[in-house]
Amino acid sequence: MKLKFSPLYLLSVFIFIGCQEKKTPMETFDLFVGTYTDGDSRGIYKLQFNPSNGTLDSMKLMAELANPSFLAIAKDKKNLYAVQETADFDSLGGGVYAYAFENNMLKLINSKGTAGAHPCHVALSENGQLAASNYTGGNLAIFDLATDGSLADRQVLNHHTSDTLEIPHVHKAHFNEDGLFVADLGLDAIKRYDKQPYGWVAAHQSSINMDQGAGPRHFTFSQNRTFLYVINELNSSITVLKRDDEGSYNEIETRSTLATDFEGESFCADIHLSADGKFLYGSNRGENTIVVFSVNQENGKLTTIGRTSVNGDWPRNFTMDPSGNYLLVANQRSNNITIFKREGDMGTLTFLNEMKMGSPVCLVFK
Repeated sequence: MKLKFSPLYLLSVFIFIGCQEKKTPMETFDLFVGTYTDGDSRGIYKLQFNPSNGTLDSMKLMAELANPSFLAIAKDKKNLYAVQETADFDSLGGGVYAYAFENNMLKLINSKGTAGAHPCHVALSENGQLAASNYTGGNLAIFDLATDGSLADRQVLNHHTSDTLEIPHVHKAHFNEDGLFVADLGLDAIKRYDKQPYGWVAAHQSSINMDQGAGPRHFTFSQNRTFLYVINELNSSITVLKRDDEGSYNEIETRSTLATDFEGESFCADIHLSADGKFLYGSNRGENTIVVFSVNQENGKLTTIGRTSVNGDWPRNFTMDPSGNYLLVANQRSNNITIFKREGDMGTLTFLNEMKMGSPVCLVFK
């Protein structure tokens, strides 16, 4: 028997098939990479990250610059800032560069000296300021930002003092509603500053002291700022602090980032909380792992879940993609970026793939 179909039925079938075949492609994310340029890299690069399969491609050099080891992108996505981690930008040390996003490129607006050697971090405030941390210089440069994003007036906060033999190494700054927090690896402290009409001054808790020899490098806050998590480079640990009623932070525990059976040298680098605040991640250079902790939402304390090999050497900065489903690691010495699937309910990481590139050290999604 020969089957007959009406034209209307056939049309509906074709429409259904067409809709099945035409799938809306998932949005890709722009990833900007800061590098060291003593090898194959030449500056700041842009990659495309595909969250549907966790892959990177389309590498493009966006700006030639010596050692742009840390980047920051403005909240309105109009500007990108990069340090020049050298000692020869000018007679005082390194520099910082302000770029504008224009026609899918980076256009240099201006650059200024940071008044200290080897700036290694740059941070942005909510009200138009930028802080550059000078590692070798032992000081912090704070710039006002003009309406076009350019660097304007500068204030310098010097951590050198005459009453200690310790040598300051400023490593990270962070602005929030409670003021300005600055990690000083050399002084084993997080320094605090308050904003006044004439500039930044020491806060009422001017120094949050870590154990001697800990070497606080980076830090992150819980969403309500009740808890502060500090990753210590030199003794491979994370210190958890809680804010009291007067706004001071006090230590409640310190946890090792290394496996109990690890032997050899290892130095922590970066630290991040998941967006929901349930999991904390830290990078170990030497053990070459990302350590994963679960976070007690009530008391802020940590429980070690485990650690995952970075499938590379010397993991510096790492980041989670905007979807929160992936974690990407910049491995400086093995010249690769490794990508991991993140299990949101468990916090665990599973290696997916990698992309080769010279000396990646900072990863920032636009």
